[in-house]
Amino acid sequence: MTTRERTTATARPRMGGMRTNRTRYVPKRKVCFFCANKNEVIDYKNPEKLRNYVSDRAKIDPRRRTGTCAKHQRALATAIKRARHLALLPFIADHSFTAPVTSAPSANAPSQQPTP
Repeated sequence: MTTRERTTATARPRMGGMRTNRTRYVPKRKVCFFCANKNEVIDYKNPEKLRNYVSDRAKIDPRRRTGTCAKHQRALATAIKRARHLALLPFIADHSFTAPVTSAPSANAPSQQPTP
């Protein structure tokens, strides 16, 4: 009996309706990109390739998200850290903070008062 048959056979109807032929979602196993393409090299000097393995908050994505094997995940983490030290990749996410503009007159500016 396969896993699909087991999940279909053990599916119970919910309170709202009679759904007996539903199967559970089983994600497809991810294949390591670097193992599949044997000519691919993990290089810290290529930040475009490394950005695919970094989240929007500039954190290194885990293996369960990227699908890399343990060997290539270690090499990938080392390459990302080297690229960060050379400022090819950011350490943290870019915060777009702009200082508020004040319209107070400065002390050095001449006053605009009319002279009598």
